[in-house]
Amino acid sequence: MLNPVPIQIVLFDGFDPLDVVAPFEVLHAGGTATGGAVSVELVSAEGPREVVSGTGGMALRATGTLDPARPGVVLLPGASGPLGDAPGEDGEPDPGSIPVLLAAALRTSLPGLLAAAFADPAVVVAGVCGGSLIPAMAGLLEGRHATTHHLGLDLLDATGVRAVHARVVDDGDLVTGAGVTSGLDLALYLLEREAGPRVAHAVEELFAYERRGTVWRATGPVPAAF
Repeated sequence: MLNPVPIQIVLFDGFDPLDVVAPFEVLHAGGTATGGAVSVELVSAEGPREVVSGTGGMALRATGTLDPARPGVVLLPGASGPLGDAPGEDGEPDPGSIPVLLAAALRTSLPGLLAAAFADPAVVVAGVCGGSLIPAMAGLLEGRHATTHHLGLDLLDATGVRAVHARVVDDGDLVTGAGVTSGLDLALYLLEREAGPRVAHAVEELFAYERRGTVWRATGPVPAAF
C-alpha cells in the first residue's frame, strides 16, 4: 500500500463550488482506487463550519481545521462572483465580487496558515483557478511559476509571480490549475504525482474524462520564438 496522502481542500466564504467539488470527486475516487492511500477532507481556517459559496448561496460543510503541518496536499479553490471591474452606483465595489471575496480571505488567518504550509517540505500547496491568487496576493509566491484563470493572469503577474498560460503548472511544492474545469486536470495530475499514473488513468476512465494539455514545468530547453 502507498504511503497515506491526506489532501485538505480549503473552504472560505465565497468559494467557487466547482473548484471544490470537481477535485473532491476525483481525489475521493483516487482514494478508492488506492485502498485508502489517498484521503480528502474539506477544511477551513476557522474549523468545522458551514461555508457559503459565491454561487447562489450554495453551502458546503468544512469538517476540520486546516492543519499546515500535516504532510500531504493543501488545495485552494478560487472565488465565485462577478469580476467587479466597475464600482456600483455608490462608487463601491460589489461586495460579492471576486476581488472583494479574495480580499476578505486575506483578512482571515488563512495567509498565515498557508505560509506555514509552504515552510514545510512535506506539504504541497495546490490552487485551482483563483485559488493561486490568495497566496500570491499574500506575498507567498514571488518568483514562483503558477497559473490561474486567464482573466486573472495579469493580476497574478503583478504580484511578482511568473505567470504561465497553461492548464496545469508544476513548480515543485506548488501545483496550480487554470480556470474552472481545470480542477479536474489538476486533481488527476496530483493523483499521478502522489499515487502513480495507473491510478490516475483508472480514475480518468471512471469519469470518462481525459486530461487536456501538457503539464508545464520549468525544465528542458527554452523554445525558440515561432
